[in-house]
Amino acid sequence: MKNTEIRELSDKELSARIAEERTAQTKLVLNHAVSPVENTNLLKNSRRLIARLLTEKRKRELTNA
Repeated sequence: MKNTEIRELSDKELSARIAEERTAQTKLVLNHAVSPVENTNLLKNSRRLIARLLTEKRKRELTNA
């Protein structure tokens, strides 16, 4: 998901997407602990996507205040 796509999301969609990505990341980390994931870049990409989503959420909070 690119930054332009993130900016187009509504506030509710953004919050839902953050929750969805966090649960997906948790599952990915647990699966990696049990049996190694072939592509470990998935862990890094997941973490970075969540950071991008949270950054956009915080940016919106600051502009609305």
